[in-house]
Amino acid sequence: MDLRLQQLAHLDPRAVPLPHGTEVVTGVDRVVGERAVPQGAVGRVVKVTGDEVDVLVVGVGTVRYARRELTPRKVGQAQFAQRREAAWSSLHACAVLETTVGSRAWNLADEGSDTDLRGAFALPLAWSVGLVEGPAELVSADGSATYWRVDKAVRQALRADPNTLEMLFVPGARALDPIGQWVLDARHALVSAEIHGSFGRYALSQLKRLEQSQRLAAHRDAALTWLRDDPTLTLDAVAARLAAAFPRATPTEADALFQAKQYVKQLCRSLHDQGLLASSDFAAMARFAHDDPSALELPRELRPKNAYNLLRLIVTATGWLRTGEPEFAASGAFRDRLLAIKQGRVALSEVLAEAESLAPALEEARHATKLPPHPDVGVADTLLRRIGAEVARRAVVVEAGPWGREAPAPPEVVWHPG
Repeated sequence: MDLRLQQLAHLDPRAVPLPHGTEVVTGVDRVVGERAVPQGAVGRVVKVTGDEVDVLVVGVGTVRYARRELTPRKVGQAQFAQRREAAWSSLHACAVLETTVGSRAWNLADEGSDTDLRGAFALPLAWSVGLVEGPAELVSADGSATYWRVDKAVRQALRADPNTLEMLFVPGARALDPIGQWVLDARHALVSAEIHGSFGRYALSQLKRLEQSQRLAAHRDAALTWLRDDPTLTLDAVAARLAAAFPRATPTEADALFQAKQYVKQLCRSLHDQGLLASSDFAAMARFAHDDPSALELPRELRPKNAYNLLRLIVTATGWLRTGEPEFAASGAFRDRLLAIKQGRVALSEVLAEAESLAPALEEARHATKLPPHPDVGVADTLLRRIGAEVARRAVVVEAGPWGREAPAPPEVVWHPG
């Protein structure tokens, strides 16, 4: 038996919402400057303004299309976008808690910074029973606002999830309903010394992964540059150059060549998976390199924004463990340093060295912390039961509001033979 939401039965891929990051295929030809962008080009959505969609097309840049001129590259993306839009439209009014997070909460915003919102919502009673499980989160079309179902938010907080704890503890967290205030009143019981791992050690491990990603990005750029300069190079020739330019400790020279060759093949598959190559073979990559390899985006994990945020997590965890109270807004010399990293004025190697230098203080704070070793799961359980009972009460007495008289209708289900 395959149960589907009725509104997903007949999707028009030219009409479904396109969240940021969605891979799309263009349905019309475009000319940008002297560059022709043919119908069927693949890109990624970077901005949506009404019916106009800005798409980043590799090798060209950002091109504007009308919504009807684009279709999601994968059917699953269309279905996901439709579900996300339907959930947001129906349940956004059920938000009970909201917080402005990100750079604006960290005192690191500039004139180009977005306003990011995080929060929690309570599912109406009719959505929590039946065959279709209610959504666990609501996300706006542009990705700037995310609300977790309140039970999910509580469980995430118990696991010391950094994004959830930030949502709960940043000054200015706003209760939109008494239910939201109950969550804020119980938030201290959800915090524990577990933030040492989820904030601090996690950030340290991710920064080390950045080092590997940076090395792989250098390999990728080198391979594409060689192919741009000499399209006749073979797979073996590119592998030999990689092995010579980026030597690694291997038992034999043959092993080094084999590893380099496997990396080139992996790069072909990766570029194909991103929609940049028509096929996953070396010849397709050579053609792509000859067109314009310089248009490749910096890998997401290597963007300065990610590095400065990981460093911020380490310092936040150390302070919270040491004092028992969180401080999210950066100040003084540390704020200046984070802004320099964010603006790309600090080499990643320096950021990695700085993170390593902060590790001893993080460990010391863990051993001397004022936080309890584990969160109070009893308080969390009582909170969720209280919220469940309140949502049910409002439904039963048909109280005014989105959990009673104005509650959105739950999704219909139909039999769909699988």
